[in-house]
Amino acid sequence: MIERYTRPAMAKIWSDERRYRIILEIEEALLEEISGEKGVPPAEIRSLKSALGPALLEQVKAQEAKSGHEVIALLSVVARAIEAQAPNLVRYLHYGLTSSDVLDTAFALQLRDATDLIIAGWEEAASVLRALSRKHELSWMPGRTHGVHAEPITLGVKLAGWHAEAQRNIERLKRAKELVSYGKCSGAVGAFTHLSPQLEARVCARLGLKPEPVATQVIPRDRHADYFHALVLSAAAIERFALEIRHLQRTEVLELEEPFGSGQKGSSAMPHKRNPVLCENLCGLSRLIRSYESAAVENIGLWHERDISHSSVERVIFPDALIALDFMLARFKTVLDGLKVNLERMRENLDSSLGLVFSQKVLLRLIDAGMPRLKAYDVVQKCAMRTWKSREPFHKALEADAQVIKRLSKKDIAACFDLAAYRGEVREILRRGGVR
Repeated sequence: MIERYTRPAMAKIWSDERRYRIILEIEEALLEEISGEKGVPPAEIRSLKSALGPALLEQVKAQEAKSGHEVIALLSVVARAIEAQAPNLVRYLHYGLTSSDVLDTAFALQLRDATDLIIAGWEEAASVLRALSRKHELSWMPGRTHGVHAEPITLGVKLAGWHAEAQRNIERLKRAKELVSYGKCSGAVGAFTHLSPQLEARVCARLGLKPEPVATQVIPRDRHADYFHALVLSAAAIERFALEIRHLQRTEVLELEEPFGSGQKGSSAMPHKRNPVLCENLCGLSRLIRSYESAAVENIGLWHERDISHSSVERVIFPDALIALDFMLARFKTVLDGLKVNLERMRENLDSSLGLVFSQKVLLRLIDAGMPRLKAYDVVQKCAMRTWKSREPFHKALEADAQVIKRLSKKDIAACFDLAAYRGEVREILRRGGVR
C-alpha cells in the first residue's frame, strides 16, 4: 500500500523486519519444546531474540537474491551470526520443519495482530456513532426510498442503524480472527513424519494459536478467503455510510456535511466548492478492497498438497486490504468527529414535500374509518398527485376531497400530520441498535 494510506502501527505489522522476527519466535518456540531432548541450552535459545538487527536484515535480502528462497536465506544468515555462541541451537534450528510451517504460522500471527487494530478502529467509530445517535434522537428529516421522500425519520434512527452495523462488523471480525488463528508444525505435506501432533500443539499453544486439524503442506486457504470476506464487509459498511453523507451533502439537500478545514480548498477552479472528498476517498478505497476478494477465493485451489501460486497474491492483498481498512476507519472517525448537521435544512427538506410524507398515515386513518383499503389508496393517491402537480399543501388537497371529508374531519386530517405521532418507537429503535 502506498504511504499516503498507511498508518504506522499497521505498517509495522507487515514490515519485513516484523515478519522475520515472528519466524524466529516460531523457531524459538519449537527449540524450547525440544531443548531437553536435543540438549539445546536455554542460553543459546535466548540468543535468537537478539540475532536480527538492521545489518542482518540487509544480509537476508542479499542472501535471498542468491538462494531464491526467503526462509533459507533468513535461517542461513541467522545461523552464521550466532553459530559461535550457540552451536547446539544452530544444529537444531528449523528441525523437522518445512518453510510453510513458519510462513503460515507467522502469517496467522500477523493477521491476528492486524485484526486487533481493525477491531479497535471499529470500536472507536462505533462510540462516536452512539453519541451522535443519542444526540439526534429527535432530529427529524425525510426518510428516502429510491431517492424520493418516503416517511419522516430522525437522524438518530439513521445513525442507530450505522451503529448496529458497526457492531456486526466487530463481531464478524472477532470470528474471523479466530478462524485464522491456526498454526502448523506438521512438516512437509503435513504428514508429521518427523514431529508429532502433540509437539505441534505445544508449540502453537506457546504462540497463542490452535493447531490446524488437517493441513497439507499449507494451512487450507478457505480460512483466509473467509477471513477476507469480513474485511470486504467492513469496507462496504464504511462505503455505505460515506455514500449517504455524500448524498446528503449535495447542494440541493445539504443536511449533512463532512468537516471542511479553515484553510482547505475545494476546487482549483471554483473557489466556492466544499466537496465531500473524504467520503469519496472512503468509497474508492472500499472498491479497492472489494476487488481483491476474488483473488483470495482463487487461492483456495492449489495443486495437490501445495504450490506457491497463493504466496505472491497474499503478499499484496492482505497487507494492502488491512492497511487500507485501518486508514478508512481512522478517516471515517475523523468525518464523524467533525460532521456538520444542518437541523434547519433537514426540517426545510421535510416540509418541502408539502406533507406528502404523511400519506400512509392518512391511508390508515381512512381504513380505520371504514373505507376499503384499495379504495382508500386510490383516494389518497389522487390527492397526492394533485399536490405533486399543483404544489398545493397535501392537507388542503385532502380537505377538498369529498370522499376524504366524508370519513375524516379537519381535525382528524391534521392529526395525521403531527410528527409527535412518530416519536413513540424511536427510543425502541435506538435501543435495538445498541445506542440506548
